[in-house]
Amino acid sequence: MSYKLTLPCTRTEAEALALVDFTDDAGMDNIPVIVTSEIDEQQPDDWEMHAYYNTKPTASDIRVLRQYVPSADMAKPSLEKLGNEDWLSMSQEGLEPIHAGRFHVHTPHMPASNDPAIRNFCIDAGLAFGTGHHETTHGCLAMLDIMRRRGIRCDNMLDLGTGTGLLAFAAGHLWPQARLTASDIDAVCEDVVHENARVNGTVLGQRRGQLHMVTADGMMHPALLERAPYDIIAANILAGPLIDMSADICRSIVPRGNLVLAGLLTEQAPAVLSAYRWQGMRLMKRIISGDWSILWMRKRGL
Repeated sequence: MSYKLTLPCTRTEAEALALVDFTDDAGMDNIPVIVTSEIDEQQPDDWEMHAYYNTKPTASDIRVLRQYVPSADMAKPSLEKLGNEDWLSMSQEGLEPIHAGRFHVHTPHMPASNDPAIRNFCIDAGLAFGTGHHETTHGCLAMLDIMRRRGIRCDNMLDLGTGTGLLAFAAGHLWPQARLTASDIDAVCEDVVHENARVNGTVLGQRRGQLHMVTADGMMHPALLERAPYDIIAANILAGPLIDMSADICRSIVPRGNLVLAGLLTEQAPAVLSAYRWQGMRLMKRIISGDWSILWMRKRGL
């Protein structure tokens, strides 16, 4: 018999939960598998956390779990008995494959596309933020595809705040000879990216056509600086960090290089655009997906 416990959470808490290794929490004996989902596209900060347990969670289990979702401090948890079904597969049944440009992204529980013109990526939705199912990641995939169709060249690409590695994998398909770098602030993402690279046939390494994963806080990590400047940087983060890092990011792009910015609500786009225009970037294209904006910007020449 298995159980599903549900609590509301914020998007920020959902992103953080995707990177938590509960086996390291000494207070948690009944280790859950966590899946988070957006409740309503019109309320982009309202998410839910679903915790799947092999046995009924105790009051202590629930109390420990609540520490990870402080916004739900006053919310009553919903506990559902699931029976003997494969509850992990069931938790991902609602995640239909998504299509963005020439890409088809699916979970291990959904089929790949049979279209020979489509590049399939299999991303486990329980591993980290950036599965392709959120509007921001979907929009970034579509924008990279648009850039390639418009003749943008790339020899050196950075996926900043990578999560699952998906945007770096997509760039590797579009520009097969490029050096690819993926970075994230959370060390958990390193194993996630390596596993996803194995599943999706992306070669790890530091040569052309290979992906190098770096655990880094922002752009000033020596490994990221050593591989700069970049022809393309894709940064699917949040509006605040994007503004804070605007100078560092723009210094790391070649003249006439390109930048994809995402993770920002449409109402936050003017502030982000202003910060990057101040650094010598100009807007090339904007995709609006739900309440989210995805921006393609280009650095002015010398």
